[in-house]
Amino acid sequence: MKKELRPVHDVVTCDVCGRTILKGERAESYLAPGGQRHQVCDLCSLRAQQEGWIRESAAGDMPARMPRAEPRRGVLGRLRRRAAEPAPAPAPPPRRANGAEHAEADEVVRPPVPRPRPKDPRHVRAVPTTAQAKVERALELFNGSRHQRTVSGLARTLGTPFVSAQPDTAQGSQVSVVVAWELSWYRYRVDLGDEADPVMMLDKGEEIAQIDEGLRDWNARLDPEGRVLAGVADGGGEE
Repeated sequence: MKKELRPVHDVVTCDVCGRTILKGERAESYLAPGGQRHQVCDLCSLRAQQEGWIRESAAGDMPARMPRAEPRRGVLGRLRRRAAEPAPAPAPPPRRANGAEHAEADEVVRPPVPRPRPKDPRHVRAVPTTAQAKVERALELFNGSRHQRTVSGLARTLGTPFVSAQPDTAQGSQVSVVVAWELSWYRYRVDLGDEADPVMMLDKGEEIAQIDEGLRDWNARLDPEGRVLAGVADGGGEE
């Protein structure tokens, strides 16, 4: 009988990237503008600050009260201020036609009404036909997404991962990318036909044995800069 391993610590997830905080990794509490508390991992602290969240440990340095708004002026004060403001310049007279011999020459010449431009047809990204070309295009899109920065940060903590990039046999425009370590793994879907948001995280887990066997063909790797490239590095290990 296979012995099931269960984590002995409470499961905490980052409220920014959604990944599970690993044992030994530190998460810090942030406060949103409405006062709601969030847990944020070290990799997402900059994104939390860009959203306007502040560290809970630094909340005591914030002023207890907001500065009082300047009192509104009375009716008499507003009338005096309006009287002191310069009057707006008069509008220029309407332009009339020149050199016309009929009564219609005195009519106001109106500018032509601009015609609305036709909407551009929706651009559809061309999907490569060969499996190798699909994998190379999928890794290019993955390296341009925010998920690549998450994987690169995890690699600095957990070491070199196993990487797999496999075209989906059911969906011809999709490629599955799996990045795995001994204690955690992440599976992403890259849609080659999606122009707006082609990369999405579909699943994650803790044991490599949980990954489908067809996705455990480690045919890719991470370079020193944390980008995913096709091909296994020399001396790369197998599961």
